[in-house]
Amino acid sequence: MNPEMTSERPVWHVGLGFVVASLLFAALVLLLKCATPVPAIDANRAAERAKDLSEIRALETQALDNAGWVDRQRGLVRLPIDVAMQMAAQEWQNPAAARTNLINREEKAVAPAPVVPAKPSAFE
Repeated sequence: MNPEMTSERPVWHVGLGFVVASLLFAALVLLLKCATPVPAIDANRAAERAKDLSEIRALETQALDNAGWVDRQRGLVRLPIDVAMQMAAQEWQNPAAARTNLINREEKAVAPAPVVPAKPSAFE
């Protein structure tokens, strides 16, 4: 082998390219970070968030404390927790009947909803 005909190439240009690319990436990240304003949480925004949170909690409390329909077609209702626990305790006085009733209600709850017939198209 001739030592002057080696196919080895210097790799310093690869390292230099990596360093330049890293510096460009860091400069772009810094530029975007400085150019993008982040709104501060001022008194108005904090008050708005507090009001929204209180509305959400009021709706949750109302849903927990009052009965209402979940799905009227299937006969699913939402009951207050204390009423539901009283009904469950009363129903489970007879476990065999309660199990049968529970299975029937579960089958009714997971059954597909009846399909509402589509209105015929004006072009048919």
